[in-house]
Amino acid sequence: MDRTTSSAPPSDAGEQPGADDAPPADVDGPPPTTIRVHRAGDVIQSTDIGELPALRADPATECVWIDLIDPDEELVRTIGKELELHPLIAEDISEKNQRAKIETFGDIVHIVLFGVRYAGEAEVSELDFVLGDRFLLTVHGPEVDLAGAAALRMNAETVMARGADYLFYSLADHIVDAYFPVLDVLADEIDDLQDSVVASADDWTLQRLFALKRELIAIRRATSPAREIFNQLTNRDVVSIDDAHVVYFRDVYDHLIRVTDELDNYRELVAGTLDIYLTIVNNNLSIIMKRLTGVTVILAGVGAVAGIFGMSEAGAAFAGAEAAGFWLVTAGMVVTAAIVAVILRRIDWI
Repeated sequence: MDRTTSSAPPSDAGEQPGADDAPPADVDGPPPTTIRVHRAGDVIQSTDIGELPALRADPATECVWIDLIDPDEELVRTIGKELELHPLIAEDISEKNQRAKIETFGDIVHIVLFGVRYAGEAEVSELDFVLGDRFLLTVHGPEVDLAGAAALRMNAETVMARGADYLFYSLADHIVDAYFPVLDVLADEIDDLQDSVVASADDWTLQRLFALKRELIAIRRATSPAREIFNQLTNRDVVSIDDAHVVYFRDVYDHLIRVTDELDNYRELVAGTLDIYLTIVNNNLSIIMKRLTGVTVILAGVGAVAGIFGMSEAGAAFAGAEAAGFWLVTAGMVVTAAIVAVILRRIDWI
């Protein structure tokens, strides 16, 4: 077990100085299970599940944070038994296919949120939070770094000293704040697509518009229910949340309102850009039809005259034995076609 403090030097080589409570760097990535305990002003860290019962039973323990990274069903069941969780909570966590929601089981609250990141396209990932008496359980995939939250990097001891509910607020605030950089990237991409549509309405632009529309719908589906979650946390009595900390959850709720408003604006912009694309395509088709009509007018006149006089004398014409009238009619057709072409050109039909 590692002990993290901000004032005293480490007592042996295995201790970690400083306020950073993140686990030591590992070439294989972070450990799948991390237990952080705030006790007597210290943050104690462990990766051994077997130490969890003793840590929770210790009366000096003020806050326990169990962070699971992509656990299997057996590990979830083991943690669920140690924390005395309802079987439905363990089942929902193992399924990893939930919508954003909040469920209360006595004094234990199960909250599902979604993180959003941009890796070429917007991606969402599920995070489970189980908040109880003096403990917080978090379950997520390896793409999410909860230990990297700014509040924990700066002073993990202070955050955990204020209780598990304040720790949950710090992590939720970190997740929601991460929405905004993704939204900024999407906003820039929408601007680029609008310019691309006006410059050249090609197939790639259409495909990217539909892909962006799907991304916005996915983000909206993941984040929209979170508003109701934090609305309940701020307007209802939740045993696991201190009344003095409700104001912090209200701040997260305000951020989520901004997120959903921006998503609605972006969806309207994408829909408007798609309308512009279709309008430009229709206009281009109209231009093509006008030009084809102009060419048809020219060729129809020539074809009509040629049809009246017939082509039986073509051989004699090429042999130089045709009368002058043939050449007069031919010249008249050419001149007429040229005049029609000039007129259609002036009215931008060809």
